[in-house]
Amino acid sequence: MRRLSAFLFALLTTLGLGALALPGTAQAAGHTPVVFVHGYTGSASNWVTAESVFRAAGYSSGELFAYEYNWAQSNRTSAAGLASYVQQVLAQTGAQQVDIVNHSMGGLVSDWYVKELGGQPHVRRLASIAGANHGTTYASACLTNPSCVEMYPGSSFLDTLNSGDETPGDTQYATWYSPCDGVIIPYTSTELSGATNHLVACQTHIGYLTDTVTLGAVERYLAG
Repeated sequence: MRRLSAFLFALLTTLGLGALALPGTAQAAGHTPVVFVHGYTGSASNWVTAESVFRAAGYSSGELFAYEYNWAQSNRTSAAGLASYVQQVLAQTGAQQVDIVNHSMGGLVSDWYVKELGGQPHVRRLASIAGANHGTTYASACLTNPSCVEMYPGSSFLDTLNSGDETPGDTQYATWYSPCDGVIIPYTSTELSGATNHLVACQTHIGYLTDTVTLGAVERYLAG
């Protein structure tokens, strides 16, 4: 029996199969799970192109998750939902942390979770694409919704969110923003002090969702 076991081990090693992971250990050899957070009027379907870009780079479908929420409600409520969602992802994947990729108002939801709800230890890297991190005057068009009241510059929500360290803890932060955005006004609202901020020459707010160049840069940031 010992000879047979030794023979099988040698054969597997020769075939390159000696390092096959046991069930339940795949996550350790894979990527940090990614949680995508959409923006105002958005949904999980916003991330179809991003997910394709990430899968092409080697991510599995089981490492990609899209959080969907009611964009009209308070961002505080949406952030609490994100906190629960992240815990579900961690339990499902066995990972210790997630990476977060957000767009537009999803920046407020993500930032509130990380800074105000104790999410920082659970988030390895955070990538904000055209995030409304310091608000936007464009929100004046939808002030009937709590989320837009909070997103308007000068709101008590933004005052609380952006007081103190904008990139706290060990989480690494990066942003992508463009003067052609048209929705995040001023477009520099996306920048976070202490983050790696990337100026995109010209991209529209919605155009980011299908911009494979920017999405590829986000994937490389998370992977590298």
